Parts: sequence; C-alpha cells; structure tokens
Amino acid sequence: MKYVDEFRGRRASERYAAAISDAVSGDWTLMEVCGGQTKCIVRYGIDTLLPRNIRLVHGPGCHVCVTPVNLIDAAVSISRIPDAVLCSFGDMLRVPGTAGDLLAARASGGEIKMVYSPLDAVDIAEAHPDKQVVFFAAGFETTVPVTAMAVRKARSRGVSNFSLLVAHVRVPPIIRLILSSPENPIDGFLAAGHVCSVTGYTDYEDIASEFSTPFTVTGFEPLDILQGILMTVRQLESGKATVENQYSRVVSRESGRAWQIAMSVFQFCDMEWRGLGMVKEGGFRIRDDFQRFDALDRFSIDHPSAAAETHCRSGEVLMGLLTPDACESYGTQCFPDSPLGAPMVSPEGTCAAYFRYRGGTNG
Repeated sequence: MKYVDEFRGRRASERYAAAISDAVSGDWTLMEVCGGQTKCIVRYGIDTLLPRNIRLVHGPGCHVCVTPVNLIDAAVSISRIPDAVLCSFGDMLRVPGTAGDLLAARASGGEIKMVYSPLDAVDIAEAHPDKQVVFFAAGFETTVPVTAMAVRKARSRGVSNFSLLVAHVRVPPIIRLILSSPENPIDGFLAAGHVCSVTGYTDYEDIASEFSTPFTVTGFEPLDILQGILMTVRQLESGKATVENQYSRVVSRESGRAWQIAMSVFQFCDMEWRGLGMVKEGGFRIRDDFQRFDALDRFSIDHPSAAAETHCRSGEVLMGLLTPDACESYGTQCFPDSPLGAPMVSPEGTCAAYFRYRGGTNG
C-alpha cells in the first residue's frame, strides 16, 4: 500500500491537477514518448484530470508498434529454416507481417521459443550446438545493453551458432522527425524515463535548444506523469526550453556503464520505422568487429521494405495526429485478437490501451 499511496494517491493526484490548472494560461499540446506512460495515462484517466487547454497526445513509444514489417517477415523466414531456432520476447509473436505472424509460423512448424532475455538465447545455443539460434532483438535503447551482453557472452564462450536479428530503435531521432514535420502539433515532451536511465538525457538538451521545445524526463506512475506535466507546463508558460528531470530517483544526466557496453557492440544506422518510414540514425546495427553475429548476413535473407498498410492508420496515431477512437477501423475491423496493425497488439500500444480502458468503439 505504501507504493500505491506514494505514486498513485488520489488526493495527491488532485493536488497536482489543481497546480497544473493554476500554472497554465496558454493552450499547450504535450506528447509522451513511452508506451508505458501511454498505458498509465489511458488506464488512470490522467488526461481527464487536466484543464481543457492542456492536450496530451501519444507518441511512437511502443517498440512492438514500430518494428518494421520487413523484419517481422525476416523473423518468420528464419523460423522456417531447417535446424534454426528463433528466440523472441513474447510481445513480438502476434505482430502481423505481410504473410502472418510468428505465432502462425510456429503453428505451421517453425521452431520459435519465447525467452525473457537474450542471455537465455545464448544458453539455448550453447546447449544445442546442432541448431542455429537467432534472437529477435527488438526494443528501444533500454534493452540494447543486455542484447550487447548476449553477443559478448557468446563470443567469450565460443558459441558460434548464435546470432541476432536486430530491430532495436532510438528515441531522439524520431523526436527530431516529429518536430521537423510541417504538421507537428507538439509544444513539449515527456521524455521516457527508462530510456534516459540508460542513455542519460544530454541528447534531449540539444533537441530542446534546436527546436525551442521543453522536455521533462518522466517516470511511469500517475504522480510521476502529473508532476512531469506540471514541470513542462511551467517551462512553456515561462518561455523556457530546456530538459528537466522529474525521474531523478532513477535517471542521471549522463549515461553510464550500460550504455558503454551497448555501444561497444552496436552503432547507429538509418532504420525504417513501421508506419513512419525511414528515420535517419533511428536504429542500431552490429559493429564490424561483431558482424558474424548478424543473422541477416548469416542466412543471406533479403528483407525489402513492405508496402504501406492501407487499412491501418498507425503512422498518424504514432505521430500524435490521430487518436485510435477516431480511426474508422478501430473497433470495426481492428481488434486486439485480430489486429490490422501493430499498435493494437502490444499492451503498451496506443490502440490496445484505448481498447482495454476506453472501450472498443470509435467516435
């Protein structure tokens, strides 16, 4: 109960909401860039506590939602290679590709194992030297260090039958893309606390200065988010555009050892984001010293960009231009058990969060 009272208390939430009302005079649109924050906002109705001139929109903060279709297709192809084992986090199994998802591939005979860590995949490879074990490495900067540790572990143990299908993505480049868009509606950002706990937030300082846009590094509980909103609003009202740290119990300004480990194995590269297109330096690739652990090279898999999803408006949702209940497919053709696009798959996807906590009908 102490945890609930400390970070989810109703009275404290009401006090923060009142403080936000007192602080605001202009009309401001804020975006959170984390699926965990989106889920919290929708679940607890945080947006309903705010004055009408504060609008929250939800950004591309769900890694499941932005993993490109061509890499889903590559994962399906790998799972069908004889003597290959594809290891993945469970949240990737239902993401639709052009010819089905990984669950369907497993049902049709593909060897797919759900794991809790890429280190588990290394252990599987070590225990089964007759198999080619591939870990589907998806996620934001938060999960990159442990993927890097898996590669280093495989190299140190001489595990030659382990490799990665890399789908890791970066947050700062997508924020730049959003702010550079002519349709950009965003006045300020709640930056993702878990990402910044790994990378620090110096990159966001550069973006804040370049675009005159304030950021607040924010946690994931209701009071974290309300305090982050208040801090961002105060910056906007005073004409400031810097980075403040609400999540100081976890996040420091500078990156730490985990990020050093990540960057010893990976480097930045241009990456396609599902629904958003190519993002400059929006992802990661394996450094040349570790290239033998790249599954795409090992299996010579062609993975061309897939055609746009004509019935899914996920790109508009991820850019904060459309709420799920304003999409004509939401609750009519698109459901959590039969999604048209990835934002309806993950519990942290905006469409799935709306469906669960706001009802499955469009407006």
